[in-house]
Amino acid sequence: MKHVSILVPKGHLSVVNIAGTHQMLAWVNNFMKESGKEPLFHMQLVGLDKYPDNANGPFPILPEVLIDDIEKTDLIILPAIHSDFNKSIIENRELVPWLLKHYSQNAEIASLCISSFFLASTGLLDGKPCSTHWQSANLFKELFPNVILTDEKIVTEAEGIYTSGGAYAFTNLIIYLIEKYAGREVAIMAAKGFMIDIDRSSQSPFMIFIGQKTHKDTKVLMAQEFIENNYSQKITVNDICKMVALSRRTLERRFKKATSNSILEYHQRVKIEAAKKQLEKGGKTISEVMYEVGYSDPKAFRDVFRKYTDMRPLDYLQKYSIPPITMS
Repeated sequence: MKHVSILVPKGHLSVVNIAGTHQMLAWVNNFMKESGKEPLFHMQLVGLDKYPDNANGPFPILPEVLIDDIEKTDLIILPAIHSDFNKSIIENRELVPWLLKHYSQNAEIASLCISSFFLASTGLLDGKPCSTHWQSANLFKELFPNVILTDEKIVTEAEGIYTSGGAYAFTNLIIYLIEKYAGREVAIMAAKGFMIDIDRSSQSPFMIFIGQKTHKDTKVLMAQEFIENNYSQKITVNDICKMVALSRRTLERRFKKATSNSILEYHQRVKIEAAKKQLEKGGKTISEVMYEVGYSDPKAFRDVFRKYTDMRPLDYLQKYSIPPITMS
């Protein structure tokens, strides 16, 4: 039986992460019993205090045991903490040596949604791939440059550390862990039972591109504004360099540092975000949208669209466009 520590940190916690994880693993145990097998998981809610300060969420969550009561655990689940990041680090600082200790003793750690921020602060994610909620990606890159952020991924795994993308993407990570510990058949049954797409691997279709603008580089901000106001036009990097009065090499270096995108990538992402909004509104063909955002080659448009959304334009249109109103 695998011991699972579902952490109950201090602060505004994701009740869904905690309750959902417990429910899904409990489902596996019941499935195993009904199949004439022993339960697989022993779950415990583990906290720093008997009555932690997390009542600023929808309702308080009380741990069953404290971290000092755990001698050995196989899997640690870290739920999203929605409190101010710096405050949550201070409030939960005792968790850091506990996590490091158990990871060194071969415990695996699963970070759900924005709990990746707390896990990254321990140093355990340095040099490893990591996902988080796409809305928090820019801030994460600023705070933890040594982590390989793959914010388009639903799930990442490296050296016994797992992370998931935003919000309910945690269910895909739990299904992934169920498959690892219980096998593919049980994982498929659990996915069907909870109606989870077991093969969903990307959160790109849900991402909304918002250019990184919290930096203080005024020249780069000028370049970003120019691209966003003229994205449908045929503009070149040299045009932008002249506009901001910087050499190409200098601007490209500063732009990448400030936005985590090359100038070309930024231009592409602005175009594709505009195309997504047009497709969502409906009423226009893919060709019309393609021309409006500045593409003339259908293959090039399709390839770039798929690069940033993990979907073809036609699939995106069919999935997200507003259906026409029909009169009966």
